Amino acid sequence: MQVIVVGSGKLARELLGALPSGDAGEVVPWAAEGLPVEKSVVVHAGSGRELQAVSAFCASTQSPLVELSTGSALEHTTVGFPVILCPNTNLLMLKFMAMLERSGHLFRGYRIGLTESHQAQKSSVPGTAVSMAQALGLSPAEIRSVRDPEVQRGELQIPQEHLARHAYHQVLMEDGACSVKLETRVYGDAPYAAGVAHIVAVVRERPLENRRYSIMEFIDNAWL
Repeated sequence: MQVIVVGSGKLARELLGALPSGDAGEVVPWAAEGLPVEKSVVVHAGSGRELQAVSAFCASTQSPLVELSTGSALEHTTVGFPVILCPNTNLLMLKFMAMLERSGHLFRGYRIGLTESHQAQKSSVPGTAVSMAQALGLSPAEIRSVRDPEVQRGELQIPQEHLARHAYHQVLMEDGACSVKLETRVYGDAPYAAGVAHIVAVVRERPLENRRYSIMEFIDNAWL
């Protein structure tokens, strides 16, 4: 079963170079014309402008779609094919987020601060931080987003060599006498490709229903 990568940005280019091709199927870029009309695994890492055509392809071939973009129209529309919503694809991060989803309610009533930091060029919705906020009972407006390299280097201790590509999240919970701080740090040029490869392997192996799946459902089912 071939893997089709949709998008022209950095993440899409990384996935085209890093996802394994072989006996399981080739990894190819999306093209509106010329692709074999056959069941595939489609990985959407684009801006959304091709989403209508991609959705039509998935519906006609019953291809599952792995959605990596946050704020996708697929989050709210009726779908006739499997859609897997992935606000994050680093497996360790996903398992940390799953832990927050299960236990976040234990910390309601305490002072909770949530900080996220990404490279200055990131302008899209910080999907991981939004998911963490929901688990902790916070609104997206309460998330502190840092894009200033000076603050990242000084306060958050992001190494200089990773200022141009990083994902940092901090949860600080306090009751006056006690504080608990949880931090996550993801560095590197292609920190998500390995996770996408695992997700694609699971999608290939399992019959999925024509509905939306949160990637957390895969974690809860121990598929990842």
